[in-house]
Amino acid sequence: MRRGYLSTWLSDWSGSVAASIAMFLVMLGGLPWWASSYGTLVHAEEPATDDTLPAADEGSAPAATEAPQPQEKSVLRWFFESLGWTYTVAFFALSFSFVALLVMNLVGCRRESVIPSSLIDGFEAHFNEKRYQEAYELAKNDESFLGQVLSAGLAKLSSGYAQAVEAMQEVGEEQAMRMEHRLSYIGLIGTVSPMVGLLGTVDGMVRSFSVIANSATTPKPSELAAGISTALITTLVGLIIAIPAIIIYGFLRNRIARLVLEVGIVSEGLMSRFSGAGVKKT
Repeated sequence: MRRGYLSTWLSDWSGSVAASIAMFLVMLGGLPWWASSYGTLVHAEEPATDDTLPAADEGSAPAATEAPQPQEKSVLRWFFESLGWTYTVAFFALSFSFVALLVMNLVGCRRESVIPSSLIDGFEAHFNEKRYQEAYELAKNDESFLGQVLSAGLAKLSSGYAQAVEAMQEVGEEQAMRMEHRLSYIGLIGTVSPMVGLLGTVDGMVRSFSVIANSATTPKPSELAAGISTALITTLVGLIIAIPAIIIYGFLRNRIARLVLEVGIVSEGLMSRFSGAGVKKT
């Protein structure tokens, strides 16, 4: 059973990673459109030097000098320069992990993955025909939440209905803890991301104040812009990752609680026909 669960988990993980890579590539494909909607935010002026000015011919009117054109810088380039390699890699890892965990939890929280309707129909059909061994094999070979609960109950049914219910509750708690444990990593990302953003905020402000402290004269705003950009952009990116993570964590946590309750109701309903069973006395 453990080996079957491990193979199922690995297959789900590989599928989730593939889906997360696809979703991340889609997100990257939409970033240029998102950046273009902002337009050009940063301009770096390049002053013209005497070498670049055209020489005027003798006896002719002096040539009119054109105003220097600002060098355009895209939002993506500005974000990358503000974040630097350290924060870029950190936020990339957090965002990729968030997408992978999101896909895994969405797949694992589907009702058909937790409470398959085919298992319920087949289980009831075997019970109605009093083929209890076939019902046990059907539940045992099913890796779903409900299948594990039913197989545990049927395995202990020979000891009595109370022991069967107790075994079902133990397996149900174990499966519920497994689902909540997998979901908790999304909540962890929602907590860590703003902390990384706060670290970048403090780091950027320290850089700006160090420029002020080490400057003999009043520094130019452009000299302070690098640290301020790091402070603001890291906070922004951290919140962009954290807010969806916290919302999705709350939504999926409530869904897991509802599915766990439904598993208990369905499993007890299927096993209720054995409520009068007890330990056989010799």
